[in-house]
Amino acid sequence: MADDHNWSWSREQSIPSDTAAGRVLLEELLDELRRQDWEEKDVFGVHLAVEEALVNAIKHGNQEDPAKQVKVQTRVSATAVKIEVTDEGDGFDPAAVPDPTDDENLDAPSGRGLMLMKSFMSSVEFNDAGNHVAMAKFKGEEE
Repeated sequence: MADDHNWSWSREQSIPSDTAAGRVLLEELLDELRRQDWEEKDVFGVHLAVEEALVNAIKHGNQEDPAKQVKVQTRVSATAVKIEVTDEGDGFDPAAVPDPTDDENLDAPSGRGLMLMKSFMSSVEFNDAGNHVAMAKFKGEEE
């Protein structure tokens, strides 16, 4: 993560492949955004995107294997938030995920989470292996 913002809060931690641990981490992040006077609509968008990234890492990446960890790095400033989530899974190809808005995919469950992440965050990037996502949101930027 490039330090192009004046980060006032940061956390780097590994959590077990358990959604309850993900919720605790997420609540800390959301509380910090509110302390930094982020608008509730931005907090809501970050909430949905980060929750989706954590659930994907825990359930799809690590297959809920208690022996595997999810590494999460967060940075918050008055104007930006950056989150990186890395799992220990084999990864996936984001380009191969079907577009959930295509007529033939409207009833399919896959792809909606990625679409939510991309619609609520300013940027969403995956590594080549597909087991690491880096997301950023800039305060006040319209989706």
